[in-house]
Amino acid sequence: MQEENKVTIIYTDGACKGNPGPGGWGAYIISESNLKKELFGYDKITTNNRMELTAAIKALEYFQECKKIHLFTDSNYLKQGITIWIKAWKDNNWKNKQKKTVKNSDLWKKLDHLNNYHTINWNWVKAHNGNPGNERADFLANKAIELNYKVN
Repeated sequence: MQEENKVTIIYTDGACKGNPGPGGWGAYIISESNLKKELFGYDKITTNNRMELTAAIKALEYFQECKKIHLFTDSNYLKQGITIWIKAWKDNNWKNKQKKTVKNSDLWKKLDHLNNYHTINWNWVKAHNGNPGNERADFLANKAIELNYKVN
C-alpha cells in the first residue's frame, strides 16, 4: 500500500530565441525516492509552445513504467490544452472551433497518449517567481539553446 502513495515530481519549461527561432526544452525530475534527473534538448527552428509541449513529452517518455506524477509547468497553453481543450479537439477530429487543424497536433497526440498512460496531476506555476523546480527547468531549457546556438 505504501508504494501507491509515491509520486514523481516533474517541472518542465520551454524557451525560444525568437518565435519561431532556436529553441530549447528542459525537464527537472524528482523521483519517488528523491533522486534527481535533468533532461534538456534543442531544436534549430521552433516555437515556444512546441518547446513547452516537447519538455512535457520528453519528461513523460523518460519512464517506461506507468507512474503517478505531479507535473508543474509555467505554460497555461500546456496545462489548459491537456486538461481542458484536448477533449473538444479529439471530439472534432483535431480541429479547432474555426474548423482548422489544431496547431502542434502532432505533439498534442503524443502528449495525450502519455497522459493516458501515466496518472498525472497537471499544475501551473508562475514563471520566474522563485520556484526552485521551475527555475531549474527554465535554466535547462536555456542551457540547451546556449550549448547549440551560435550567434552569427
